Amino acid sequence: MMNMKYNTLLFPRKANQTNFSLFLLSMRLLFGSLLMTHGYAKLMGFAAMSASFPDPLGIGSRYSLMLAIFGELFCSVAFVFGFLYRLSMIPMIVTMAVAFFFAHGGSITGGELAFVYLVVFILMYMVGPGKYSVDHWMTNSGKRRR
Repeated sequence: MMNMKYNTLLFPRKANQTNFSLFLLSMRLLFGSLLMTHGYAKLMGFAAMSASFPDPLGIGSRYSLMLAIFGELFCSVAFVFGFLYRLSMIPMIVTMAVAFFFAHGGSITGGELAFVYLVVFILMYMVGPGKYSVDHWMTNSGKRRR
């Protein structure tokens, strides 16, 4: 029979348990930093990319690139820290949906990475940031003062 300590490690019952929150933190660090690298590369190559960046929304290549940088770089930083978690994830999810469905035509062959990000971000949006996040700290610090 499995020890209770390992049972809760392998099968956490609550999303705010320490083990599950550590898992969520590691997912935020991993996927947030990976997406950040894409946004940083776009920011560094902004001048060269702004004229030829895909414009699936019809707002111009420059503005499409700016939105992609916002979703991939700035929102990823908030995502990593768990700050305004779900709000910061909306541009990330939209950016990955646009990348997968419009830039890659919904093809897993060409848009596999965008699809993986999209699925991970949707799942993480539903689960929440866990207790190792700025949002959790802010909501609990308000409860402690009362």
